[in-house]
Amino acid sequence: MASTIRRRARSPEVKNCTHKFDDAAEDPRLRFFGNVNIDTPSQNPDAVTLPLSSLLQHYTHLLFSTGCTVPLLHPALPPSAYCVPALSLVHWYTQHPSRSPTPPLDKISHVTLIGQGNVSLDIARMLLTPPSELAKYDVPTPVLDVLAQSAVEHVSIVGRRGPFQAAFTTKELREMMNLTDASMVSLDPAALEPSDGAALTRQQSRTLQLLQKGSKNKPGSTRKTWSLDFFRSPTGLVLPSEPASSVRPPAHLTLAHTMLDPSMRAVPTGETSTLPTSLVVTSLGHRAEPSAPWYDPALGHLRTLGGRVLDAAGRTVRNVYASGWAAVGARGVLAGTMMDAYAVADTILRDAFPGEDVKTVPVGDVDVGAGARTGGTEADGEDVLPRTAEGEGPPVEVEKAWREGRVTDYADWRAINAEEVRRGREKGKERERMAWEEARAFLAPR
Repeated sequence: MASTIRRRARSPEVKNCTHKFDDAAEDPRLRFFGNVNIDTPSQNPDAVTLPLSSLLQHYTHLLFSTGCTVPLLHPALPPSAYCVPALSLVHWYTQHPSRSPTPPLDKISHVTLIGQGNVSLDIARMLLTPPSELAKYDVPTPVLDVLAQSAVEHVSIVGRRGPFQAAFTTKELREMMNLTDASMVSLDPAALEPSDGAALTRQQSRTLQLLQKGSKNKPGSTRKTWSLDFFRSPTGLVLPSEPASSVRPPAHLTLAHTMLDPSMRAVPTGETSTLPTSLVVTSLGHRAEPSAPWYDPALGHLRTLGGRVLDAAGRTVRNVYASGWAAVGARGVLAGTMMDAYAVADTILRDAFPGEDVKTVPVGDVDVGAGARTGGTEADGEDVLPRTAEGEGPPVEVEKAWREGRVTDYADWRAINAEEVRRGREKGKERERMAWEEARAFLAPR
C-alpha cells in the first residue's frame, strides 16, 4: 500500500516500478506472501509474525528490502494527544492496515508540521485541499468524510534551517503554491537571502523563484492559509490545562530561533517565540527497525557493503543482501531506489554464478549494473543460511495462515486491486481503497 496518496498522474518511475513487479510476480518460480511480519509484531492483529530463524532453513539466499519504517521522534516533543508522528496521519489517510487513529480534525484549527520535507508538504496538501477535489483520486471515502468536517484553517511548516536547506522538492512546493482554496503567508524577505553567499544550485534557484512569487492565491484572499517557518527549532510543548470542548484548546509550542553556522548547522540565536497550535506532527525521517538482525544503531539501518549484509565484526553474511532504504537509510527517491535494487540483483547473480556474464537492466539511459554498488565479498563470511534449502515451500506457519485467509498471495493482490478500481469507477474516482477487513471478507472463501 502506498505510503502517500497520489493525487496526480503517476510518474514514469512509479509506472515502471509497478510493471517490473508485475513481470516478476507472474513468473511461476516466484511466490508472494503478504501480511507477514518478520520478528516485529504488526499493529494489524491478523498479521502473521515469524522469527527470522523460521525462514532460514527454507532459503539459500535472503534479501532485505524492508525500508525504514520507524519514525524519528523529536527529543523535546514526546508523543501525546497533541503530538503525533507523520506516519500516523499518512497511515490514516491511506487506510493502512496498521489502523492508525482518526485525528479529531473537527476540533482542530491549527496544525504544526515539524520538518520541511515532501511528507510534510503532502500532509499539508491533504489538510488544505477541498475534499471535493480529493474525491476523484484514491482517497478512501471514510477519510473524505472526516476531511469534510475538518476545522483546520492554518498549517505551519517548521524547519530549523532555511529555504535553501529544505528537503522538499520544487515539484512538491509548486503544488502547494497552486492549492485551490488556500494561500501562503508572506515570507520575511531576509529568510530568502543565502547566508553564505554561495552560488545557488538549479533546484535552489527554482525554489527561490517560487517563494518570491508566492502562492496563486494572494495572502488574505482565502480562509485557509499555510506558512513556511524557517530558522525555528522546537524546544517543548506545553499542553493546555482546561478540558477539551467542541474546539480543542491550543497547546503552546516553544521555538528557539536559529541561524546557520559556517558548517551550515542550525544553532540557536538566543531568541525564542511561542506558537499556539492544536496539533503538532513530527516529520523528521525514519530508521530501520532496531530489532532487525545486523542493524547498526549508529547508521539507523542494516550494516552493508556493496549490497551485501555485514555482521558486527564487518564480515560478510554469506548470501544475505539488502537494498534500498534498508541498506542505505531513509534518503533518496523512487528512481534511485529502483537503480539500487537492480544493482543488488546483479550482485546476487554474480555471487550465485561466479565467472558468468551477468546482464544488467538499464533504467532510462543509465546502466545500473556496470560498476554499481561494487565492493564487498561473498567469501569468508558469517554463515547463517543452508547451502541447500529444505523443500520448495515456505514455512508451515505461512502456508497455514494462507489457507486461513490471513496471508495473501499475488492472485489475491490482483483481485483486490481490480475490485478497488471497479468500485472507484462506480464512484467516478481513481479507485476506492478497501480496509483490511473489507479485503479479507472480499477474498473469502478462497
